[in-house]
Amino acid sequence: MPARSALPLPVPPLLLITDRAQARGALADVVARACAGGCRWVSLREKDLPETEQLALFARLREVTRPFGARLTLHGAPALALAAGADGAHLPDGGDPAAARELLGPGTLVGISVHRPQDAAATDPALVDYISASPVFLTASKPGYGPALGAEGLAAFVAASPVPVIGLGGIEAKTVPLCLRAGAHGIAVMGGVMRAEDAAAAIQELRGALARPAR
Repeated sequence: MPARSALPLPVPPLLLITDRAQARGALADVVARACAGGCRWVSLREKDLPETEQLALFARLREVTRPFGARLTLHGAPALALAAGADGAHLPDGGDPAAARELLGPGTLVGISVHRPQDAAATDPALVDYISASPVFLTASKPGYGPALGAEGLAAFVAASPVPVIGLGGIEAKTVPLCLRAGAHGIAVMGGVMRAEDAAAAIQELRGALARPAR
């Protein structure tokens, strides 16, 4: 049997990570507005909730993302992602991609947070579809989390990784070109959209920046 290749990532390559503590209103409403603005990839990240509550919230998000055909993944345990019927799981730094792939199967997205270029280089495309590198810039969502990679640091992850790199941390529309020039496949955002007065408009602005050629 031929080796598995990494799955194509959603289009646009714009991952919205949830944080209900920062959301302006009900989380499902914020996610629905983001999808209306063109987001097609959302990941539930509410690790402080009991698993039963995460499952219930995931089901609610599935209701609002389904009409848009958006992929809905889960930051956390692969077993919980499987129980939720998620389209994939995002693992923390040091997670076990082999166990996640064995549990979730070949047709789901498996991503992992990576904080060192040498760990990015060790990523197995047969197990992992993408990595996230963070924080690219200092972020209000996690004050004190850093130091920031900057464009040069992000480029080091891109050079090392055999799978697509998603930049995460403090990314705004005006800094998307820096990420693209560094070679990032796409971006992940959280607080900037969660806190936005108009989540749809925030996503549209980011999509516009992603669609412009990197210069």
